Amino acid sequence: MKYKVNEIFYSLQGEGHHTGTPAVFIRFSGCNLHCEWCDTNFSEYALMTEAEIVTECRRLQENCMLLLTGGEPALHADEALIDALREAGYTCIAIETNGTKPLPKGIDWVTCSPKEGTRVVLQEADEVKVVYTGQDVEKWRERISAKYHYLQPCSQQNTKHIVRYILNHPWWRLSLQTQKYIGMK
Repeated sequence: MKYKVNEIFYSLQGEGHHTGTPAVFIRFSGCNLHCEWCDTNFSEYALMTEAEIVTECRRLQENCMLLLTGGEPALHADEALIDALREAGYTCIAIETNGTKPLPKGIDWVTCSPKEGTRVVLQEADEVKVVYTGQDVEKWRERISAKYHYLQPCSQQNTKHIVRYILNHPWWRLSLQTQKYIGMK
């Protein structure tokens, strides 16, 4: 099987609970949603086998967190790929998903980033991270069981509004796209 891979790179996780953690990112190309703020160019991708993905990940860094992202990684990642990554020595495999598709077995950390107007099938995640545009976010806290709940500014534009919201709703935490603030990928 070949997977549509937009890019594979090594950087720091810039968002959510693992902010600042070194990770190899596998960014898949393609999504079932079309969010206006998405920064992935879906027209650019390479078709890669499991072995090619593992080789590139290991070339960049071994023994670190591995993050499946996109687009929507649940459209691409399967148990065979997760097993191959695990066999390559990656002990923490994380995924950032919009929650609209079931996930393969073997994921260690799930970040669900639900979007307005979608049907989320995930009922549990490690963290819920909502790109906040002023919408009702409490429904996601009620619908998806998670230990951590984050609100993230939309394109760094509404941070002050989110801070006020969180101060009035202290079960939420602030997630900033720190990779953008420090000039990293």
